[in-house]
Amino acid sequence: MTRLSVFSPFDLVEGDRGKGLVLVADHAGRALPDEYGALGLPASEFDRHIAYDIGVEKVTRELAALLGAPAVLANFSRLLIDPNRGEDDPTLIRQLYDGTVVPGNYPMTAEERERRLVRFYRPYHDAVASMVASVAEASGVAPFLFSVHSFTPVMQGVARPWHVGILWDSDDRAPKPLIEALSAEADLVVGDNEPYDGALRGDTMFKHAIVNGFAHALVEIRQDLIADNTGAVAWANRLAPIVDAINRRPDIHEVRMYGSRTGPL
Repeated sequence: MTRLSVFSPFDLVEGDRGKGLVLVADHAGRALPDEYGALGLPASEFDRHIAYDIGVEKVTRELAALLGAPAVLANFSRLLIDPNRGEDDPTLIRQLYDGTVVPGNYPMTAEERERRLVRFYRPYHDAVASMVASVAEASGVAPFLFSVHSFTPVMQGVARPWHVGILWDSDDRAPKPLIEALSAEADLVVGDNEPYDGALRGDTMFKHAIVNGFAHALVEIRQDLIADNTGAVAWANRLAPIVDAINRRPDIHEVRMYGSRTGPL
């Protein structure tokens, strides 16, 4: 776990904004400001998937370098507040996660909840919105948003067979070719909206892509495959040519209002 006294909720990786591509990593960081201590948890809990998406920071930075594209990464632990949830989502600030009780999140006063929204959650989303707007202006087209996540090989005692999953809602412009390209590799088990469903109202892709009609996709990579530097670099190299090819398609940079499987926008 990293504890920071001078805390920035996000980190920006610069790239060519004229490419029309934005990389996003909601759960890249596991840091906490000093004032929160360790939320009452032993430090070992911050090495687990409950605190952050293992391997994602390295994959995202490598991918940004390979593609020459900008990226926005969240620095704070999802145990503080989860940036990939809507503000009204009951799992926004978890009090129990995969068997771990989080003492620093219980009880949660309305004032403390708002404080975390103001200091961490909203500045991160403001940074994503600003980057998306900047890329749209620089490129002159609708941006393509690509979100990088990872998932634990075992959840609540159940093994997950997928090596990688592509999450999406109703717009299949990017997910379909991603799934096809990854499925063409004989050694990969690829999930289509596995191990999670991509239709999550209020999440990052909903806020910044779906409501704007921008093409998008969320990749989930199994954490044991990217936990070390070698694996993370290998996956960035695997994804880069696929994402680049998709980003070069004209239809990817059109505004299309597909709506959401969660209901009307």
